[in-house]
Amino acid sequence: MPMDMQFDLAQIAPVKTAPDAGCGAQYCDRCEVRDRAICADLEATDRTTLNRIGRRAVLKAGQTVMWEGDSSTLVANVIEGTLKLSTSTADGREQIVGVVYASDFIGRPFGSYTPHSVTALTDARLCLYPRGAFDGFAREHPALEHRLLQRTLDDLDRTRAWMLLLGRKNAREKVATLLLDMRNRVQADAQGTIELPLSRQQIADVLGLTIETVSRQVTELKRKGVIALVGRRGVRICDVEQLESIAEGE
Repeated sequence: MPMDMQFDLAQIAPVKTAPDAGCGAQYCDRCEVRDRAICADLEATDRTTLNRIGRRAVLKAGQTVMWEGDSSTLVANVIEGTLKLSTSTADGREQIVGVVYASDFIGRPFGSYTPHSVTALTDARLCLYPRGAFDGFAREHPALEHRLLQRTLDDLDRTRAWMLLLGRKNAREKVATLLLDMRNRVQADAQGTIELPLSRQQIADVLGLTIETVSRQVTELKRKGVIALVGRRGVRICDVEQLESIAEGE
């Protein structure tokens, strides 16, 4: 990979040197995801120690923070925003294999390489840690290791559900399932509208469909009054129970 495509901690971290530029105690106390993130079970003093080895990172939409196949040098808590996990086929095509949201953990602790690329779909904020230092801290704090294990098991459950989604569900069920997942993970505005982090082409790529099929299914859900479309990417789910029934093939 070209050197100008690679990032290290210093490059990806913000240039600002304000007192809260690192992930210090004050920043941690006001963190929006402190009760859901990987560090939630740590004592306050331990959380402060962990955050001394980290930096805040601000990503712009489209910026890649980890590259498939590179050495595993970074891990991170997602504080805000949505990112995609992707891999490349032999002929160079991108396949999106997952989407991560606020409070999710990215990177490969205790691993030697990065299995997929991680790219911001929206502007995002991370607490970013050198992987080696994070691994050392985790070994000394069973509460954090337990959280990592739980996240690994949760990821395994999501992977199994994803296999069902791609292998057994029809187009209508796939689109409904993805909309429900985003409803549960993306913060809605006061009117209940969520801004989809994926374009329709990206949704098609994720679900193994064509963009025309995705558009037809979205239009049909709108026609039935299950969802309402707001602006270019806004979706408001008007009938959650019906959407759940559709997702389950009922």
